[in-house]
Amino acid sequence: MVEVREWSQADAARLFRAPSSHDDKYTRGVVAMRTGSAAYPGAAVLGVEAAWRAGAGFVRYVGAERAGDAVLARRPETVVGADVGRTRADAWVIGSGTDPADRSDDERRALREVLSGAAPVVVDAGAIDLASDASAPVIITPHEREFARLHEHLQLEPRDERVDAARQVAQQINGTVLLKGARTLIAAPDGTVIAVDAGTGWLSTAGTGDVLAGAIGAVLAANPEAPIAEATAAGVWLHGHAARIAAGVQHGGHGHPIVAMDVAVALPAAIADLLS
Repeated sequence: MVEVREWSQADAARLFRAPSSHDDKYTRGVVAMRTGSAAYPGAAVLGVEAAWRAGAGFVRYVGAERAGDAVLARRPETVVGADVGRTRADAWVIGSGTDPADRSDDERRALREVLSGAAPVVVDAGAIDLASDASAPVIITPHEREFARLHEHLQLEPRDERVDAARQVAQQINGTVLLKGARTLIAAPDGTVIAVDAGTGWLSTAGTGDVLAGAIGAVLAANPEAPIAEATAAGVWLHGHAARIAAGVQHGGHGHPIVAMDVAVALPAAIADLLS
């Protein structure tokens, strides 16, 4: 039986701090994002919004042109366009709002370049199929159906228990698995498994996974020395708490419906709670 560590607010708080007079935009973390597509530009907007709202000091967007235009319209402080080598990336987010069936050869090469770098990469949605070949530290973020497809693709023995299955895949890809659900699991390749309460059932709405990926990217970028599984768990907890704030359930009650952007907008209030 795999031991599971239950993640708490106090655990998450250790990975957040208020900037000091010695900080600048680079010390607060640089997040680079290759997300969204012509079909789903909103995924890029949501992820970029979340990275900024979760405390990133610098966000660069290098994805599809239509999505880049949408990003600039919402968040004009974002640097949009290819990196010409002057800006480092402390963390990458790739794949949100993309479909591998539509991936061009140029896009495949670009994604493989990101996955062969040194910075940790949050691998979401349409890029998950590439994660098993990565040399960079990766965090894949499948929901249950994506996880089942990945498990089959890797030709692994079926596991009935979510914890065992997540741990098995993490070891197989030598990366971190974030298996989304009402009880989200983070499994590291060393066998560590962390569980985080997802926050509220109102999170079950389109686009919240894009927000989660951006928030995790910001936490990873700001905490380069932290274990990846712990930084990931902190991002999951932050996302869940922001959803509780947005839905009005942080003090109990039934709450109300929310949309993904509501969660992104509530991230600063969730961070304020962690710093208080």
